[in-house]
Amino acid sequence: MVTNLQAQQHQAPKLVVCITIDQLRGDYLEYFKNSFGERGFKRLLNDGVVYSHVQFEFSNIDQASSFATLFTGSNPCYHSIAGVKRYDFDKELEVSCLYDAHYLGNYTHQNFSPKNLLCSTVGDELKIASGGAGKVYAIAPEAECAVISAGHAADAAFWLDNYNGKWATTTYYKNLPAYVDKLNIGTESLSSRLPAISWSPLLPTGNYDALPYITNKKQYNYKFNEKEAGCYPRFKTSPYINREVCNLAIQFINAGELGTHQAPDLLCVTFYGGNFLDVQDKTYTQEVQDIYFGLDKNIEELLDVINQKVGLHKTLVVVTGTGYYTDTEIAPDGETATGGVFHPKRCTALLNMYLMAIYGQKNWVKGYYNQQIFLNRRTIEDEKIDLHAIQDKAAEFIAEFSGVQQVTTDLSLRAGEWNEGSATLRYGTHHIGRGDLIIELQPGWGIEDDVTGRKAKAKRNNTVITPLIFIGNNLNPKRIERSVYATEIAPTITNVLRIRAPNACSDLPLSEIK
Repeated sequence: MVTNLQAQQHQAPKLVVCITIDQLRGDYLEYFKNSFGERGFKRLLNDGVVYSHVQFEFSNIDQASSFATLFTGSNPCYHSIAGVKRYDFDKELEVSCLYDAHYLGNYTHQNFSPKNLLCSTVGDELKIASGGAGKVYAIAPEAECAVISAGHAADAAFWLDNYNGKWATTTYYKNLPAYVDKLNIGTESLSSRLPAISWSPLLPTGNYDALPYITNKKQYNYKFNEKEAGCYPRFKTSPYINREVCNLAIQFINAGELGTHQAPDLLCVTFYGGNFLDVQDKTYTQEVQDIYFGLDKNIEELLDVINQKVGLHKTLVVVTGTGYYTDTEIAPDGETATGGVFHPKRCTALLNMYLMAIYGQKNWVKGYYNQQIFLNRRTIEDEKIDLHAIQDKAAEFIAEFSGVQQVTTDLSLRAGEWNEGSATLRYGTHHIGRGDLIIELQPGWGIEDDVTGRKAKAKRNNTVITPLIFIGNNLNPKRIERSVYATEIAPTITNVLRIRAPNACSDLPLSEIK
């Protein structure tokens, strides 16, 4: 006999809320827990099904590649989003991975669509299963996070524009709720409220004891001036961006009545959990603890509204991070750090000279971008050079450079000639638009920016502890001390919704979530 409780446990939720915290660090949740209330992070950790760590199967993770993996249940080798930006060597122009000239911006000059995301998402599958009845929305500080988490069939995706501070979208989406429009105009707009916003320490100075390496505890006071260049990108690394995201999410739940329709609804919410832009040259700061302290309050408020409006027992809330953290590595004066600097311009110039000595006086190298070297395919084809042979020759040459851990060729990845050592390069790239050579640097090596001459942040291969939490929908609290793959999250959500997994997903749902 099936009891009412058992039957209720096997019903699909009325609402799924996916909370993705960009650059979330599980170790910080532990370090900062004494400053948290009882109904934010502690509520998630105490009342949810908590997996200790989410593992990504590729390197060079960033916002776009992480979000695409989380919401499609597949790696970049399938969904094609290998990074936030890509480079068009013919036009000599860096563009967003979502650039699409066919769609105009709404409250933005950006032209975006999910066209380059080659797989379906959780939201897409919900739309198909519900015949379009299920509502799907996404809110994020950055466009790439919003558009990718929303998917192809979403009602709308919104992000904060870098130039005017408005909640932006594009004409790809046909639904612009009136309450979003209202937040963009008049006294409720961020630009109107910005002069009154200032950020001082949110806690008493003595409470910043979680990171013992903070030596200069200070009473800072950050302000945000719209007339200053980079105002809104800077704002988006402060605690106030999470307040803006939280307020809009609450508008969708209340005014948009998410969770009250016949079919389940999906709301994707992105918060920021990295360091403040002004202090990103330092690893350990008061500011990052303030960001987590404020985020704890935002999560508390959002969970309370969900519970009041829909009921947590009718809602599945999924919380995780993006698997990377923007960090710095500066050696103290007089000490030598490990690693060095890799110079792409010098590397490609020497490679071209080497290939000229073998194949003749032609321009054989197109350029370098994102740890990949692009050969001049047109010249290679015109000269009837075997592509496999020239890629192998080039790889052998680059492998001798200081700081290079390994080099893999595009054709070897296409032909399946990859091993455990090059698996992360295969999973993390897509054959469309991939370079001829994919380079992995040794830990501690930075890359010199060819334009500015500045050394980029040194690469670190350390795992960023990224918890995964499911709460609500009558789940019993449980702590599971094992790692799960990022590609297992999407099929778990779709399984709870009783719909198909995204079309490039091959992992099974997590067995603990029913």
